[in-house]
Amino acid sequence: MENVILRDARLEDLKTLKEFEQEIIRAERPFDPTIRPDPISYYNLEAYIKSQDVKVVVAEKDGQLVASGYALIKKARHYLDHDTYAFLGFMYTIPEVRGQGINAKIVAVLTQWAKKQGLEEVRLTVYQDNTPAIKAYEKSGFKSHINEMRLRLEK
Repeated sequence: MENVILRDARLEDLKTLKEFEQEIIRAERPFDPTIRPDPISYYNLEAYIKSQDVKVVVAEKDGQLVASGYALIKKARHYLDHDTYAFLGFMYTIPEVRGQGINAKIVAVLTQWAKKQGLEEVRLTVYQDNTPAIKAYEKSGFKSHINEMRLRLEK
């Protein structure tokens, strides 16, 4: 992870971050037939960068953005033992630097931020067939919790 700097995302990063978002969408399409055709967007990145309830982190290597992630504060279901939690998303690393532990460092920064916010729970979602992502999150201490199932009704 030589020459990699982790920092908060800035508004001037938006062009690259929106490119990262499109790469995430392309990567997730094979796992989810319910994603609408392009053009789509998952995130309001500008609002996230400006928000006090969201931490958007980027990794920069040799002056180039190479990875991203965010943690946002969400309200928990009323019956859980915590009122709020941090939800991680927008986890992306460019192919050229994958496997170097950058994503794990971003997760560590985001979970530390969540702890400083007084949160006791961190969650994320990952497609069950996305084995590389699951293994990466397990290395960071995450455990599978709920398997969401779906049934597509015919029209």
